[in-house]
Amino acid sequence: MSVLLKPQKVKLIASIFSSSKDILEKAEHELLEAFGDIDFKSDLLFFDKTRYYEKEMGWPLYRFFYAFKYLIDPGDLADIKIKTNDIESAYTENTARKVNIDPGYISPERLVLATGKNFTHRIYLAKGIYADLTLIFQKGRFLALPWTFPDYATMELRDMFADIRNKYMNGISKNSEIKACGRDKSGVYMK
Repeated sequence: MSVLLKPQKVKLIASIFSSSKDILEKAEHELLEAFGDIDFKSDLLFFDKTRYYEKEMGWPLYRFFYAFKYLIDPGDLADIKIKTNDIESAYTENTARKVNIDPGYISPERLVLATGKNFTHRIYLAKGIYADLTLIFQKGRFLALPWTFPDYATMELRDMFADIRNKYMNGISKNSEIKACGRDKSGVYMK
């Protein structure tokens, strides 16, 4: 019989993109309110590996990546995706989203994203949300998988995620009492 252990806290990350820099700024503020301080924010990036979202969101699309200071329980990913969906809904016009927010996490072994879309490599979590195993960490670097989104497969992003992972791993090794992002009795995230 397996010995059941609590999972290690993981590093919450998020990608946010929009054709409006103003909406990006407002949505960032809402992410900070929901999940606390960030300890990493990417440069403004051009979202150009697909034009899938152009009809709904406009073009060009701009993107930021964030890593949050407080660690999370990986079992909370479905609730986090529900919260980011709520933020997206606030920026919807005539059923068209004006911002897309993709939360996920980095653990020592992998990068996982949350999605509402099922596919062969996605595992159901709860509440209509699936976990997408996007990258795996082996031999000192993140590796893309056959289904990894083209942008996440780029060396630039894999190196960025490796840097975030290194900071996370150094924090774990230096601090046995890492502060975590949790929920209060009403289910609201607290910093």
